Amino acid sequence: MSVEGLIILLVVGAVAGWLAGVLMKGKGFGLVPNIVIGIVGAFVGNYVMGLLNIAIGGGIVGSIINATIGAVILLFLINVIKKATK
Repeated sequence: MSVEGLIILLVVGAVAGWLAGVLMKGKGFGLVPNIVIGIVGAFVGNYVMGLLNIAIGGGIVGSIINATIGAVILLFLINVIKKATK
């Protein structure tokens, strides 16, 4: 992976993690964890969208939307697990 690709991955992850935290009403964890959640969310989003046969356009906007959907799913699951362990 090139340096440019890594920077784009981090920016998409950061934006997706931040958006997911906003959409989930403050369930984010801060900048660095949100980047990680956004990056992992991109994989989750790709997997879920593939299962549902839904294609969101290409490019950086499509990547951000896809990663945000995956990050929201991931944050939801994390919050369910946190509530179950209390």
